[in-house]
Amino acid sequence: MRCVIARFPFDLTKSGVLESMRGVKPEQVVGESVIIGRRTYPVKQVGQVITRQDRRDFSAGEVLRAMTQLGFTCRVLPRAAVPTRVLSPLQQASDMLGVPAIV
Repeated sequence: MRCVIARFPFDLTKSGVLESMRGVKPEQVVGESVIIGRRTYPVKQVGQVITRQDRRDFSAGEVLRAMTQLGFTCRVLPRAAVPTRVLSPLQQASDMLGVPAIV
């Protein structure tokens, strides 16, 4: 499959990625990840190995898109929920009455 990562075209195959990642020890996964074989690798590590480019040259999204198209299982970080403001009982009562609370 032909894909573009960091403005460079690459012809990637599933077997080629498996061969490239053979013997590579996975780093600790903190963000997005790709499952290759029985191991879970950080996306940036996979991109660095298969493209031989610096991790700053490509985005995790480019590698995720390519790995998904090749049939690998990819995991993305869930978006953090917007923290809700915790109201004190006084603030809740004032809010229900429509009167600003004096704090």
